[in-house]
Amino acid sequence: MLPFIAAATTAAVLPASAASSELIDRNASGVALAVNGQGQALLTYRTAGRVRHVLAWGAVNAITPAAERSQRRFKLDYAGGYGTYRKQVWKTFRNRCGSYDGPALRWVVTACKAPDGSYWAVQNWQRQLPNYGAAPTVGQAAGDLRLSHWTGPLPVLEVKLDWAYRRFDHLYGRFTYLGQPVYGFRSTSTGAPLDPFGRNVYVDTLNSSYGVGWRRENSFLTHSPTGNFCYGLFPHGSRPSGRGERYRATVIGPGVTPDVVWESAAPGAYDPGRDAAANGEQRAMVGDSKLCRPN
Repeated sequence: MLPFIAAATTAAVLPASAASSELIDRNASGVALAVNGQGQALLTYRTAGRVRHVLAWGAVNAITPAAERSQRRFKLDYAGGYGTYRKQVWKTFRNRCGSYDGPALRWVVTACKAPDGSYWAVQNWQRQLPNYGAAPTVGQAAGDLRLSHWTGPLPVLEVKLDWAYRRFDHLYGRFTYLGQPVYGFRSTSTGAPLDPFGRNVYVDTLNSSYGVGWRRENSFLTHSPTGNFCYGLFPHGSRPSGRGERYRATVIGPGVTPDVVWESAAPGAYDPGRDAAANGEQRAMVGDSKLCRPN
């Protein structure tokens, strides 16, 4: 159970409008969350040597992918929480968010339950780590501060493990929301989404040939229009296979839903029977397309 953050007890003023996504800032500390009775959230945190107050409102959950529509996004006011007549809203913001009793979340900093029964959460994790266990720069190591607002079920990240070519650990799965696949329509040649619907799966490996602890293996897009994916832990150039003791995968939730995480022990030594069964399951889950062929 997470505590809510106490705040002042007078009414808030509606902020000026500004559109943005759920990424609020990076390299933040001292994060506090408050939510009033009008569906606004107030985030207070410190970054780059200063305290910031950011108001967010205007979005909940997500829509299914549609090229001709816009995904749900927060409206954000970064101007110190100023609203009508330049009043500092953060000084008079009345918190009405109670204790969090929703589903378990990873990377959570704070979360609460709003008066209307919806949930708000703040998560912080290292999204921009370099691939194949390379040492990150200061900027790459900084965590993303991400805000979500939702009702009902969370997105579902389903991942299975087997082997590729009998030697390399391999994972496959799908990403869905309310039973529908999550995918995008445009991306760069390196797999970065170019629309608000696309999602990368960020895979980390524990105690691998890259070193002790968790290291970033790679990130890759969910496939369009299925939300499926597959990935083998092969050597890459001078970098060895990232085979580790455990694996985890993190995906940014669609719209303004929470980021979700999967984690499991590695599949262990190659087992022909288990591999054959997994190949059949993979065909049933993600098909036998050119992008994901059981082997």
